[in-house]
Amino acid sequence: MFESLQDRLQGVFDQLNRRGRLSEADVDAALREVRLALLEADVNFKVVKEFIGRIRERAVGAEVSKKITPGQQVVRIVHEELLETLGQPAHLDLGGASPHVIMMVGLQGSGKTTTTAKLALYLRKSKHRPLLVAADTRRPAAIEQLKVLGRELDIPVYSEDPSAPPPIICANAIKHAKAGAYNIVILDTAGRLQIDEALMDELSQIKTKTNPQEVLLVADAMTGQEAVRVAEGFHQRVTLTGLILTKIDGDARGGAAISIRSVTGVPIKFLGTGEKSNDLELFHPDRLASRILGMGDVMSLIERAEEVIDEDVAERGAKRLMEGHFNLEDFLEQLQQIKKLGPLNKILEMIPGMGQITSAIPQEDMERQLKRTQAIINSMTTKERRNPKILDGSRKRRVAKGCGVTVQEVNQLLSQFQQMQKMMKQLRNPRARGNIMNMFGGFR
Repeated sequence: MFESLQDRLQGVFDQLNRRGRLSEADVDAALREVRLALLEADVNFKVVKEFIGRIRERAVGAEVSKKITPGQQVVRIVHEELLETLGQPAHLDLGGASPHVIMMVGLQGSGKTTTTAKLALYLRKSKHRPLLVAADTRRPAAIEQLKVLGRELDIPVYSEDPSAPPPIICANAIKHAKAGAYNIVILDTAGRLQIDEALMDELSQIKTKTNPQEVLLVADAMTGQEAVRVAEGFHQRVTLTGLILTKIDGDARGGAAISIRSVTGVPIKFLGTGEKSNDLELFHPDRLASRILGMGDVMSLIERAEEVIDEDVAERGAKRLMEGHFNLEDFLEQLQQIKKLGPLNKILEMIPGMGQITSAIPQEDMERQLKRTQAIINSMTTKERRNPKILDGSRKRRVAKGCGVTVQEVNQLLSQFQQMQKMMKQLRNPRARGNIMNMFGGFR
């Protein structure tokens, strides 16, 4: 989502790193580039103006520590001001009497119904008992879509005949939730192609009837400044308590995420990061700011790993690796675990310093290489995977033919695997490990 913005900002910081001290001319030249980068990323122009003003005030004449470069100094200032713009972390209000009511609003095409189901799954993982309510009677397929999602996720859906008024459906759903001991009710309300009076009147009536603790706007990050205007329109009529930005894994330029909080005053609470049912993340301003500046997002990567990776498999692989018993069968098992984390380029983007690598290598190439590696290993017998040394010329030709690659590609994989084994053997030697650490600046 933020690739182009990351690249532009990184270029600015690299230029500053060549300076010994931040002069006013240096800062002004750099901030012109930052301003252009933000405007190109579709950040609201008023937000850009205020943002640049705050940075300039802090950066001009700032004393640069001997421990960091001028570019790093500005990165720190920009990071802190980004946090100020994005606001503090905000969590769902689930206090008060049960059931807690969450009202989902948004325009058609924003992913509202899918996000409603994702939110229910997220809450169920936190030991809640959610009930989904199909209150979008305007769009014929919306009710059936929510029912299908409910069946897939094993989450109950309350619905009535589409001719019933949505405010009545929502009020009846709350009564049903109380009788069924559901502690959270999530209302999937109607959307429109654009904001109109009929939509707002209906939403106002639903809000009066249900008295929700949360009114969450689902906004499409791909729409840029339009998402900001939509948020303002809904907030004026139904008083939003939070925002969920969807499709941030697409080609969105990131401007909506940066400016929507500042313009509306409404906190972003979740980010929709993909099409799968578990692709919904809590919004962490500090992590997003780090990703925008190309500093990675290790915490999100760790949380994702804890959620999807089999801990026993990972520990077994690590133990065999350090003991020198790691073979291609173990390698294949670990690759399958990595695939659970999502697209490889998205994983690398979360690792500090890896952003430039992901921009240099197309995602398709990364995924193709990963599939090719798996195919080569799968074409081997169990005996060959456990002892690759027995792979002679004829065996390699058989493996290559079995997975549609060349013998040269098989040799390349085996060579890389041998290099990895050699490196791990060196790391098991304390003296060699110390030498390797010294190569990277003495970090021990």
